[in-house]
Amino acid sequence: MDKYNYGMIGLGTMGANLVLNMSDHGFSVAGYDKSVKQADLLNKAAEGRNIKAFTDIAQFVAALELPRMILLLVPAGAIVNAVINDLKPLISKDDIIVDCGNSHFVDTQLRIDHLAQENIHFMGLGVSGGETGARLGPSIMPGGNIEAYKKLSPMLEAVSAKVNGSPCTAYMGSGAAGHYVKMVHNGIEYAIMQMIAECYMLLRSYAGLNNNELHEVFDTWNKGRLQSFLIEITAAILLQKDDTTDSMLVDMISDTAHQLGTGAWMSQDAMATGSPIPSIDAAVSARSLSSMKQERVNASKILKGPNAGIAKDREAFIKQLEEALYAGYVLTYAQGLAMLKSSSDFYKYGTDITTVARIWRGGCIIRATMLEDIMETYETEPDLKNILNGKKFSEAINASQAALRSIVQTGAGLGIPLPSFSANLGYFDSYRTALLPANLIQAQRDFFGAHTYERTDKEGIFHTVWNATVQ
Repeated sequence: MDKYNYGMIGLGTMGANLVLNMSDHGFSVAGYDKSVKQADLLNKAAEGRNIKAFTDIAQFVAALELPRMILLLVPAGAIVNAVINDLKPLISKDDIIVDCGNSHFVDTQLRIDHLAQENIHFMGLGVSGGETGARLGPSIMPGGNIEAYKKLSPMLEAVSAKVNGSPCTAYMGSGAAGHYVKMVHNGIEYAIMQMIAECYMLLRSYAGLNNNELHEVFDTWNKGRLQSFLIEITAAILLQKDDTTDSMLVDMISDTAHQLGTGAWMSQDAMATGSPIPSIDAAVSARSLSSMKQERVNASKILKGPNAGIAKDREAFIKQLEEALYAGYVLTYAQGLAMLKSSSDFYKYGTDITTVARIWRGGCIIRATMLEDIMETYETEPDLKNILNGKKFSEAINASQAALRSIVQTGAGLGIPLPSFSANLGYFDSYRTALLPANLIQAQRDFFGAHTYERTDKEGIFHTVWNATVQ
């Protein structure tokens, strides 16, 4: 029997679509799923293709050519460990297991280290693009052993999205770099989605736009410098009618959003590595607050804010909001990529930020025209720590900061929550301020806990026996 080039464990929508994508590009694939239904669905969809789905894991492993290259598209966490334990008695030295799910990079590194003791390669591979991307071409972020990556790269480049003929995949670095880059991607995604939602709330509540008018605004924005997948789908969402009522679907959806882990993981690691990402932190918190529905309903009856207002000049306000959202995009990418750059050094991944920007231009959820400018900025200045210091983006943010300030002021005056917009403004003002009040914080810490402080006039660490008396 001919052996299959690749194996795929997990034949849900994402896994099955990626298998079909691989087949489109000439690769033979064996699939495995415990569910007979999922295996049968793939076998039916794969008629006439060099694909076969199994429900027996031993038969599945035996059907693969050596060294075996096995991709996993299963839920993160305990299930990944369970699949690895099922595979270990059946696989051999130099086989490659590739986790294509949204696993925590910490878990990925543990799995890499554990399996390396048995001479088995484990790789973390971020995939962005959803079901459509898996089928037609996602952005793919692989990390791990470079030699294992080289064996996979022809397939990854073939199935990935393309921008001007360039594949939206590349080596992200050693260890758990692939899943780390995907985590940062998802954190940026959180913040952009939150800012778009804040725009939606302002346009609906303050500018008084209906869904058709909202669609027109986002559709227009998507034809300009804000062109991006998330703006595009927002415009489309606003035209979707509900199947069961006469309302638009967006008006029938509960205002409770949840977070599945990657945003919180990024915030946690930002704290651990000392990377400021306030707009992403704010977006994670905003989702948590949204899920407290009953508390918010109860609070709305007793906690009062300012009276609502209506925009006097809707067109001028929409133009200003577009300018502020552009600034928010710049500042969010700046925070995420600055964290990625510093964390790559911290974890010794060797991630190239120019390459990251290049492969995010197509296929992924945060693809946007702006990434072309980001890529060019890092190509010109590869050692740049933050795009805000690059000529193009420093000029852009200096020009758009007034609009961002005005929008944040408008939201505050109306009592409309703008957590990510506000956090972005705070980040910008903190980043551009040469003298922050942290000297007082150092003094306070030394006063109550002898934590010491640094001085402006000489090197070293100092402590003072403070002479104030405090009861």
